[in-house]
Amino acid sequence: MNSRFDLNMHDYIHQAEGKLFFNRQMFGTIAPRYDFITRVLSFGRDITWKNLLVKELPDTKAPHCLDIACGTGDITFRLAAKYPASHIVGLDVTEQMIDYARERNTFSNITFTIQDMCRMNFADASFDIVTGGYALRNAPNLEQALIEIRRVMKPGASAAFLDFSKSPNRFLQKTKGMLLKIWGGFWGILLHRNPQLYTYIAESLKLYPDRDALKQLITKLGFTNIRSRKHFLSFAETIFFQKP
Repeated sequence: MNSRFDLNMHDYIHQAEGKLFFNRQMFGTIAPRYDFITRVLSFGRDITWKNLLVKELPDTKAPHCLDIACGTGDITFRLAAKYPASHIVGLDVTEQMIDYARERNTFSNITFTIQDMCRMNFADASFDIVTGGYALRNAPNLEQALIEIRRVMKPGASAAFLDFSKSPNRFLQKTKGMLLKIWGGFWGILLHRNPQLYTYIAESLKLYPDRDALKQLITKLGFTNIRSRKHFLSFAETIFFQKP
């Protein structure tokens, strides 16, 4: 797919099927530059955040792991290195992302699959650990994605998700949203001649729960031991939780 991208995000991201279609098209377009842009937009901190996420996961010998919205495999590969005796599944909705992940893969204990996180083709109680980098914010339907995540987790399983974070304070929401829009728009124009490819982050945050509301939703859906680690002046956050 070339760098031309003509879809208007506002026509798609307000309902689940539209968001799913938009994300497939958008992430398919940016796949060749995805690793570069995640580093740039996070000022190089993205790698550290992912290392911390995996470091704080349980020291289990051979857990069955699922990495949702795996992209080109950053967290997937870290899981494979931490748990060499385990089986790791990397899941993404975008074929181009999975293609790049497979090209980068040097581990024998990883399987990649193209699936929608809201309708996963796994048996109940399949995984000991579930992770995601920028996954929940991109879910076509956040509550349905969390219900599916709970379904595929074993009792006692752990989850950890890294994403851009939304303050409960409306002034900070607007300020950080504006900064993300300017920074993302600059790189969208520079790399693709289309600002919306990365202003999407700010737009998707408008539809995403703030930090407190997200924890309340996770609690409502039956998860426990919820905690979080904020990053980079709270622009990003890793949230951890378990299935009882």
